[in-house]
Amino acid sequence: MTDQTLKGTRGITRQRRALHILAWCLDHWIMVFALLLGIVNLLPFLAPVLMYLDWSDFARLIYTIYGPMCHQMAQRSFFLFGAQPMYNIADLPVILTGDKLLEMEALRAFIGNTDLGWKVAWSDRMVYMYGSLWLAGILYGLLRQQRVLKPLSLVGFVLLLLPMLIDGGTHLISDMAGGLTGGFRYNNRWLSDLTVHMLPNWFYAGDALGSFNSWMRLISGLTFGFAVVWLSYPHLDRSISEVAAELRAKLTRVEQLEIVRR
Repeated sequence: MTDQTLKGTRGITRQRRALHILAWCLDHWIMVFALLLGIVNLLPFLAPVLMYLDWSDFARLIYTIYGPMCHQMAQRSFFLFGAQPMYNIADLPVILTGDKLLEMEALRAFIGNTDLGWKVAWSDRMVYMYGSLWLAGILYGLLRQQRVLKPLSLVGFVLLLLPMLIDGGTHLISDMAGGLTGGFRYNNRWLSDLTVHMLPNWFYAGDALGSFNSWMRLISGLTFGFAVVWLSYPHLDRSISEVAAELRAKLTRVEQLEIVRR
């Protein structure tokens, strides 16, 4: 076998291996997505672990990477290794100046201490949103093995997104109009009046775990994730299956060519 023929055969072999890897990824695309989303969801929780272990350089790198994706304000974030999983603004060592932008930046900059614990690298809303995307994707993969799942209708998609639009929109309006501690979504007096003050004060005010605001972010985050997966995954499944079929046909031709060259 000449050197040129040998090089040609090796090139075909490399192409076959690459096509095999790509075909496997397409056939198991849900697993690949789940692994990637799992890493995306894990890293924000790794940041406080690294801070606790005094590996602050690596932790701050994670905070920086996730910063553009999230406001990272401490009063709407989980804390690890502290007295509580979440804190209201009054419980945090942050001075309120009345300037909303400066307050938001101060709350964003505070990542924790040994007493309060260390902040997860993105807010509870992002945890719920991306966590639900991950869980819904895994659930889709399990159900897909038993039946063909039809995509969610656009009407259903919009309905499932409404909790996120309403909750996020009213929080934004509240923060901009009344400030972080004076807006109608911080004290929720409207809800207290509506329910005749039947629930404890900590449920109505603030953002700590178990409060009304916290529950709304959980519910809206879950409906968001399931809506996105239910709408997009069936379409992706069909398109990726078509591409995988074309790829396997090409792989068969390459394997036949490899046999001829040998």
